[in-house]
Amino acid sequence: MSLRINSEAPNFTAETTQGTINFHDWIGDGWAILFSHPKDFTPVCTTELGYMAGLNPEFEKRNCKIIGLSVDPVDNHMKWSKDIEETQGHAVNYPMIGDPELKVAKLYDMLPDDAGDTSEGRTPADNATVRSVFVIGPDKKIKAMLTYPMSTGRNFDEVLRLLDSCQLTATHSVATPVNWRQGDDVIIPPSVSDEQAKEKFPGGWKTLKPYLRVTSQPG
Repeated sequence: MSLRINSEAPNFTAETTQGTINFHDWIGDGWAILFSHPKDFTPVCTTELGYMAGLNPEFEKRNCKIIGLSVDPVDNHMKWSKDIEETQGHAVNYPMIGDPELKVAKLYDMLPDDAGDTSEGRTPADNATVRSVFVIGPDKKIKAMLTYPMSTGRNFDEVLRLLDSCQLTATHSVATPVNWRQGDDVIIPPSVSDEQAKEKFPGGWKTLKPYLRVTSQPG
């Protein structure tokens, strides 16, 4: 199953470090970020999981839940969590999905169907493609996807910035320019006519090109 932006996020039921969940029910009416890892007790992922624990309050402010996935049993996650807290200074404060049968990794198109049905005996290299971030909206559709190699730690400050943009553009008829951050000017997309823009943006805008109109971020 190939996933694209605006695909429905596949639903599943799985064991996590915080009990059994049905993914769509767990998301509820807010946003969610699912971020995956090739295997427990791997160095780069250890730093990532710890950083996300520290950043979790910022996601909570944005009505966004975060959940980790690693291709290993929940018992291993529990043991790994102790290492994460010890080395990164943050206890993992969000659920981590156990995926010992590789079901969720396959469901999210991160492993091929012929990858087998057990995490036993698999190395991190075997699971190297399980290194993705999925931003999921309240409608349970995928709004953004990022995939990284095992050797490169993900920038979760950028994921937070991406979430801000997704939430803003879901609510207002705007797009965000390069390196945009909260409070910066935004772009009026070409699909919004000047007449429509007068109603939506009474404060006006600056026209740099007919297709490039810049205005203040709407509240």
